Parts: sequence; structure tokens; C-alpha cells
Amino acid sequence: MNWSPPNKVIIQGITESQAAFYAVQMKAYGTDIVAGVSPGQGGTEVGDIPVFDLVEQVLTLVEVIDISLIFVHPCQVLDAAVEAIAAGIRRIIILTPGVPPLDTIELIKCAEANDTLILGPGSHGVIIPEQAWLGKLQPQFYQPGSVGLITSSQHLSYEVAAELNQADIGQSIVVSLGQERIVSSNLFQWLSILNEDPNTKVIVSIGQSINETEEITTYCQNRGYDKPIIVYIAGLNAPQDKIFRDAVTIISNHLSASIPVVNRDRQTINKLKKVGIKVAKKPSDIPKIIKKALAKK
Repeated sequence: MNWSPPNKVIIQGITESQAAFYAVQMKAYGTDIVAGVSPGQGGTEVGDIPVFDLVEQVLTLVEVIDISLIFVHPCQVLDAAVEAIAAGIRRIIILTPGVPPLDTIELIKCAEANDTLILGPGSHGVIIPEQAWLGKLQPQFYQPGSVGLITSSQHLSYEVAAELNQADIGQSIVVSLGQERIVSSNLFQWLSILNEDPNTKVIVSIGQSINETEEITTYCQNRGYDKPIIVYIAGLNAPQDKIFRDAVTIISNHLSASIPVVNRDRQTINKLKKVGIKVAKKPSDIPKIIKKALAKK
């Protein structure tokens, strides 16, 4: 699904304090927020953004809504998202964390049945630098360019972007998947989206878990890819865990203090390298890897 800058955006739950705080800033940045939705608050305004009781009422103001940002209470997320889908909105970002897992599963089924892309729950949003700010990611950390960032950590994305900016390498889009156990659109899907994005020349995946790289390996093996993909995993340089065993085993291993566990991180990294993925050990390595990859192309 194409993720070009949206023309019309609404915010569901706009009268919530956090939503109202970000709504005014996103609109000032240039995001085309046409309305907010908050049952019982119809006829009011947040900043100069009109508020409606229902999503379908916003369609009297505009013909098509490109994206809905959802900030409602966790137990209201399913109803809000289903209402947005019923109104024909095909791109939804759920900023609310802590959504009940069964609600998320039901939402995924609804999204698949209606060809809808949902980011989250618990996403920090999407940034297209100097074009659109959708969510909680702070736009001052990013600059326009051709590198797509996919991250599960808001703060790690800031750190990586700072390294890229210092090397005069901008970002085409920054996507926060969120850190919930169950999310609607996963790393696999976003790799496909950015691989097809004409504004993205390099993809950088920023992760806090080695498990996320399994999705990248599977994607590359099953789908293939046209653009360089770089992976940065936080904590690769942390000390390896150890397993302490009985005295007989220790003595038989020449009185060694411990027996290290199998280095699963190293195994996963080797898998990535076999499918042609570059692995950065620290954020400062990423600009160098990007420049080499682009020079080869």
C-alpha cells in the first residue's frame, strides 16, 4: 500500500489532553488535519480544528479521509477503528498503548477484510520530514532525504537520525511500529511498503529485539528486495549470558568459571548476512554503510 503524504487527516479522541496537545502542533507543522472526532463534543473546536461526534459526520465536510489518528482509551480503540474503517478510511494509526489483545486480534481481522493498513497499537506514528507529522515522533530530529527508518523505539530512532543528519543523510519516512506484543502491521509489511516507495533508496531497521530480525530474513528469502537494507540491533555488544553448572562439569572443562550459552545473536546476524543484509553494531556505523551501499548501486 502506498504511504504518500496524506491530504486529509482526522484525529479520533481529539479532546483527550494528549491528542489535543499534538493536534495543534501537527497542524502547525503542515499536516492537513481537517477535523477531530469525540462523541459528545461535536460543535466544539480544538485550536481551529472542528470537532464532530461521529466519523461519518466529517464526510459532510470532506469527500475522502486519508488517515485517522486514534488517541482514545484502550478499551475504545476497537470501536473507534471499526468506525473509521466503515467510513472508508484505509490508513489508520493507533497511538494508544495497552489495547486488549483480543481487541487487537479482532481489529486485524477487520482490517484484512477491508484492505486497511493499521499501524499500532502503541505506535508513536509516522514522520515524512517537512511534509507530514502524524503522531508523537518529534519532527525536529529528522530532515528530508532518501533513507526510510522502521523502528520499534522512539528514542533509538532519534539517535540514528542524529547520526544520519550529521553525515548529511536525510530520511524519506520514519515509521514507529510500537512495542505491543500484538500489532496490526508488522515489520514484514513495512519492508514491502518501503521497498516499493519511490522516495526511499535505503531501508534501515532499528530494533531492540533479535526476534525482529527473523522477520527481515524471512522477507528477504521469500520476497527478495531491490534496495539496500541495514539492520541495527541495540545491545549486540552487551556481555554474553552464562550458564553455571555442577562441579563435575566445571572441573571437566578445566575449571572454567562458566559455560557460555549458544550465541543466538551471532547466529541470527550470520543469517542476515547470508541474505545480503548489512548489520550495524552501533548507530555511528549506519551512515558509512549507507554511503557504501549507494556507491555500489
